[in-house]
Amino acid sequence: MNEKASVSKELNAKHTKTLEGLLKLPENRECADCRNKAPRWASVNLGIFICMQCSGIHRSLGVHISKVRSTTLDTWLPEQVAFMEYMGNEKANSYWEATMPPNYDRDAMENLIRAKYEEKRWVLNKSTEPTPEPGEVDSNSKSVRVANEISKKTRRLSLEEEILTKQSERVVARPTAKSRGGSLDINPNITTLPSKSPPERTECCASPNNTKCTTDLNSLLYIHDAKNDYPPPNPSCWATFD
Repeated sequence: MNEKASVSKELNAKHTKTLEGLLKLPENRECADCRNKAPRWASVNLGIFICMQCSGIHRSLGVHISKVRSTTLDTWLPEQVAFMEYMGNEKANSYWEATMPPNYDRDAMENLIRAKYEEKRWVLNKSTEPTPEPGEVDSNSKSVRVANEISKKTRRLSLEEEILTKQSERVVARPTAKSRGGSLDINPNITTLPSKSPPERTECCASPNNTKCTTDLNSLLYIHDAKNDYPPPNPSCWATFD
């Protein structure tokens, strides 16, 4: 993702204002290499302000040695501005020109710059390049604090974020299924009805040899016949035996 795309116009304007303030400092009013007045370019990884002529030579060194940016035309990241605040020309030259003779000839600028940054000719033995301590830039840098104060709403979306945002807007929420009244399959509040158990067999009918059960059945049949009041049979219908 392009990190410059995350820098809003408001944040970029604050960066430009911060760089203008750094260029007004006495140690940054001259080019770090040729000493010309009013530099408007910078090497963001070396932390120095340089003039336009020297910036062309720095570009020829390659980005692995010097990364050149314009203080007015390019977009700066918060950590780059913070490093410029930490370093500056005076602190950088105390490392790169530590053993340089005071009256060294600065006419052949390309040779000087290559000897200074490629060969490290005037660097003290066993000295390390000045870099901020872990967390030093983040805690003391005004630019980093300003970047954190910028609202996310004003931040310009990157290409990937813009594509994801458009795709998410096209997604239509699936409609929820409407519940049908009285339907047991989708109504969670309906509990299953208890199954009817078969009628229990009475004690009298549990055993086929129970005489009590037989007596009761005969009584019921007698009562039923009495209620219907059947007429007595005709004696002529009775069978006779000679």
